[in-house]
Amino acid sequence: MYKTLRNILFWFDAEDVHYFAMNMLTFFCSISFTKKILKNKFTPRNSGVTKEVFGLTFSNPVGLAAGFDKNAKYLEELETLGFGFVEIGTVTPLPQPGNKKPRLFRLPKDKALINRMGFNNEGAKAAAERVEKFRFKNKNSKLIIGGNIGKNKITPNENAWKDYEICFNELHEVVDYFVVNVSSPNTPGLRDLQQKDSLKKILTHLQSINQTKKNQKPLLLKISPDLNQNDLDDIIDLALEIKLDGLVAANTTISRNHLITSKDEIEKIGDGGLSGKPLKEESTRITNYIYKKTNRTIPVISSGGIFSANDAKEKFENGAELIQVWTGFIYEGPAIVKKILSR
Repeated sequence: MYKTLRNILFWFDAEDVHYFAMNMLTFFCSISFTKKILKNKFTPRNSGVTKEVFGLTFSNPVGLAAGFDKNAKYLEELETLGFGFVEIGTVTPLPQPGNKKPRLFRLPKDKALINRMGFNNEGAKAAAERVEKFRFKNKNSKLIIGGNIGKNKITPNENAWKDYEICFNELHEVVDYFVVNVSSPNTPGLRDLQQKDSLKKILTHLQSINQTKKNQKPLLLKISPDLNQNDLDDIIDLALEIKLDGLVAANTTISRNHLITSKDEIEKIGDGGLSGKPLKEESTRITNYIYKKTNRTIPVISSGGIFSANDAKEKFENGAELIQVWTGFIYEGPAIVKKILSR
């Protein structure tokens, strides 16, 4: 049934369909009867899937990656679909519109997406208020909420640490963990912050702020799949040195290798980060490399190319503690969490 619906929806602009579908889900979840039906249909029934990672208890290890619910508008709806955790954002200190539309493109032949959203969001304060409202309304919720934080486009790199500090402080009381995003390819110059010195300044500053808080929150870093080996080793060494709580592997890629979609179509789409099936192999490789190099001392959330229970199993076998879906959710539909955990 979803495949038929998906084929219809794929005739329309990808970003417009995203908001249309989520707003329809919001409507159905606003009616207690239909929400109960959805919850019964999509909530995993498996016992024994609870996981303890970086001091948090996850009802299941399947999460939704950042970029889907940028403004924390759909937490109740996503919990209804069975997600064990949702990462909001990427959130920036000030609201910003992101890049010019269209900026989200489907590659059905490759089961992939290309996006150049550019951190479009309503700002840290608005996101914090929505999460707080969700917590108040759903006091018995077991949903783990992560805060993915970034810098505004207008902020020069030398001042980026200030943006991350603002987001960290604004969200600290309402989210369960943080992910520092310096690896999106859609904000000019952002990936330069992955250099060891720049990264160390941001992360150690956040660690020092965290230590002043009564309830310290796990701090993770999301890395690019396009890092060369030396830069990847530098990041892992830094993570060990400053005792990061985890790494997320990986963000979208700027690579266009081994795609079925024609070269002309790819060139017509233009710049952006590629996600989905083409990212699967590389994100799994990086996950396994971190797992072995750190001797399991740094938990990894693996993201990239997860569409099925077998894909998830492969990630876990290669060292992932948790997994995140995004593109797989678009292609496989609202039952993806249940399908992954049905194995």
